[in-house]
Amino acid sequence: MRLARHKVLIVDDDPSHLEIYSLLLKQAGYDPVTALVSYSGAELPRESEIDLVILDYQLRTRKTSADVAKQIRARYPRAPIVLLSDLWNLPSDMAPYVADFVRRGEPAALLDRLSDLLPRKAAGRSAPPRGSKAAPGSRYGSN
Repeated sequence: MRLARHKVLIVDDDPSHLEIYSLLLKQAGYDPVTALVSYSGAELPRESEIDLVILDYQLRTRKTSADVAKQIRARYPRAPIVLLSDLWNLPSDMAPYVADFVRRGEPAALLDRLSDLLPRKAAGRSAPPRGSKAAPGSRYGSN
């Protein structure tokens, strides 16, 4: 049986980060989709089959990362969000929205989290529904 590739949305305000993480995810067998955040906010793709979202915490925008996370959750309610940051701990304002937290610059840890959060899926079938209104698969938010 052929396995389908999970679509992973990368949301960041730095085009070079989008490119680097896209290459990493492609090499690991994922199908990366990117969303560049501008000063006015995030323009999320209209694709409905996003399986997971990687969100940068320190965005240079009028909206906070929590605001962007709410926008992501509204568009892709079943997709868990993994937060990337240079901080050592998960920022408290993000706990209700994210399923996991990874420090930037730790690609192996990021790929480990993705494989933990994304079940294998067969070609032509979507993954089973995940979670509820709380961050799907979250070890931080309340379900």
